Order: sequence, then C-alpha cells, then structure tokens
Amino acid sequence: MDGLSLVDGWLPIVLLAVGGLAVFGLLTRWGRGAVATAVLAVLVAALVFAGLNLLVVGALDLVPEPLPRQVLIWIAIGLGGVVLALGSLFGTRPGRKVLALLCGLLVVVAAASQVNVYFEQYPTLAALAGGGDERSFTGGHGAPSRSMTTPVATRWRGPATGASSIETSTIPGTVSGFTGRDAQLYLPAAYNSPNAPLLPVLVLVAGQPGGPEDWVVGGTLQALMDEVAQRHGGLAPVTVVVDPNGADGNNTMCMDSDIAKADTYLSVDVPRWIEANLGIDANHAHWAFGGWSFGGTCAIQMATRHPDLYPNFVDMAGEREPAISADRTQTIQVAFHGDTAAFDALTPLTLLAERKYPEVWGYFACGGDEQEVGAWQTEVSTAAQRAGMTVRTQVVPGQGHSWGVPHASLPPALDFLGPRLGLTAAAR
Repeated sequence: MDGLSLVDGWLPIVLLAVGGLAVFGLLTRWGRGAVATAVLAVLVAALVFAGLNLLVVGALDLVPEPLPRQVLIWIAIGLGGVVLALGSLFGTRPGRKVLALLCGLLVVVAAASQVNVYFEQYPTLAALAGGGDERSFTGGHGAPSRSMTTPVATRWRGPATGASSIETSTIPGTVSGFTGRDAQLYLPAAYNSPNAPLLPVLVLVAGQPGGPEDWVVGGTLQALMDEVAQRHGGLAPVTVVVDPNGADGNNTMCMDSDIAKADTYLSVDVPRWIEANLGIDANHAHWAFGGWSFGGTCAIQMATRHPDLYPNFVDMAGEREPAISADRTQTIQVAFHGDTAAFDALTPLTLLAERKYPEVWGYFACGGDEQEVGAWQTEVSTAAQRAGMTVRTQVVPGQGHSWGVPHASLPPALDFLGPRLGLTAAAR
C-alpha cells in the first residue's frame, strides 16, 4: 500500500469521483438558506480563483510567481465545498450535519489530490506519510577526496555490489555564517561498494518554498539517480541536496546580500565540506550544480558566478533572474538596500552579456504548459549560447510547474553531461 501512486493510476480518479459525489450531496440540501448557501459558495470560489494570486503574489509577496490556473481552480472548488458544508450545519437535522461535514471533507481531499496530481509533490502514500529509509551520514567509504584527471568510467568497471542510500548531514556555514537545514545525500551503489571509485559530484537545490527533503520525496531522488546509474554502467554522481534558504519561508536568492551570505555558503562552505567528508573526485571539472524552479535559478547563478567550481549545470524551470517578489524594486530594496547596480551585477543575464564561458555546459528544461517559464528559459539559454556555453534544451510535454519536469529531465540532463562528469569515457 505504501507504494500506491497518488499522481496516476486509479486512486486519484476514485478520489475525484468521490469528491464529485460529495459536491452533489451538498447541493441536494433543500430548505431555508440552501439557495443562499449555494450562491455564497459560488461567490467564494469565484473570488478565490480571481483574487488568490493578487493576494499571495501581489499583496503578501509570499511567492514571486503566480499559482497555475489549474491549481487555482481546485483550490476554489475545495473552499467552495467548505462553504457548502458549513451552510448545511444550520437548520438541519443532526444526521444531515454529520453528512455535510463528511461531504465537505471529501471535497477538500479530492481538491487537494488534484493539486498534488499537478505538482507531484507526494507521488505515493509512503511519501505523504513521510516514509523513508534515510539515515544520518556517519562517514564516507574511507578513501580521501582527490582530484582525478581521468573520467571515472575509465577507472572503474564494477559491478556495484552495494546498494544506493539516502543519508542526511549538517553542512555548517563555517565561512558564510549561514545556517541551512540538513543536506540530503544520495550515495550510489558504487559508492557503497568495496573498492569504491572516487565519483563526480552533483549539488542540487529544491524550489522555494521548500527544502532538501523535497528532492527526496517529490523529486524521487533515489529512483532518479538509480536510473542514471543504470544508464551508465553503475556510475552516478554523489548527489548533495543543500539548503540555501534555512526555512520554507526564507528566500536568499542564492546571493550574498543583506539577507544572508548564501552565495558564500554554496561556493565555499558546501564544496569544502563535500571534499573533506565524502571521499569523492575533487576535480571540479567533474562537478555539476542543478535545481528545479528556485533551484534552477540558483544553478545558472552558480555556473555564471563560479564556473571554476560548477562548470556544468542543470536549470529545470528556473526564472530569468533571482527574485523575492514579483515587484523587482522590492526585491532590490530588501536584498540590496535599493542598489539596483549591485543586484544587476550578480544576475546571470548581466554576467552572460559581459563574459564568455566556453568551458561551461548547461542543460535547460521546462514543462510544455509553462508559457512564462518557457519564455524565461528561452531568453536565458539563448544568452548562454551567445556567451559560448554548450547548451541543450528540453521541453517536457504536458507538464506545468511540477516535479514531472525534473522526473523527465534530470536523467537525460546527466546523459548530456555524462562526458563532462566522467560517467562516460569521452570526458573533456
């Protein structure tokens, strides 16, 4: 049962059907106030659909991007169902009150299920319940990190006799002073095998709001990276999912600013910790930085600001530039005391216009239903090509701003970067 899918198969369909029946049950209430309750429910749903983005993006600045239309519809339906249920508590018999509350709950569950189908945040019942076999990281395989000039594909033939694992560890902000939540580590089966090779490194960042665990749960990181290993003769990068925000509600934009020294954390503290603790290939030519949404924006920032550390990147549905608010002026005021020039100097588009990056490779991906994000990705990827980067792009059909994009794009992205990481013998 734990492996039961919440995003496809029969369960979301059944929940949707049950939710529809629950709405019908709520609308069949007759008596005084029934019509007024139905009208109020429709008005609330319409108000939520029309005004929620204005509230969370414009007024409260909770997120820099608007919620997708499909998500708005289901939130509106869920709240409309709550209004119908509450209205049914007045002037009805006790049995009807219980039935109304049950129906209201079912409508909310059905609506939440459809929102989850869109975002794919909880792919299974086990993910929803918080199930997992992560354990605390207690030390690497014993070999110290060394900078390798040859690709790992020429140094190791396997087979991998261990099993991959997800482990957690604190990465202290020794230089930056930043405190991030525990990192999630994917250690490939080859890493956990006797005579383990020194593997390349992939640093990942999740969306915002969110944190490292999102890559393990919604991102199904272990399954994705196991697929990468299967495609590369048992080889996959040691993957470190780091936290540049510190909490779900925080947004450092992966920059050194008045908010935090997040860039220093990602460019100094994180790589030093990885090299000191994991026993990996310390040659940064074999390293990559990737992420989805906020994390994708972070990835192109690291590649443009620190091409010596992260000369390979994967930008999955990232924005055209870092942002705290949809209001650019407010972003700059909060993070840089209103100094537009200081902010602009650190953005990828500025750096891509000013510098050349012939040794950087990048992979861009977005969902086919993400029109605005698609336009951003086209603008940034075109600028990257003009700056000399080797670039590949992917549009994932039928996907909006959901985990379906990383699911479909991370393995082919690592195929593309395979020669660079040394997963294939033709490293350059």
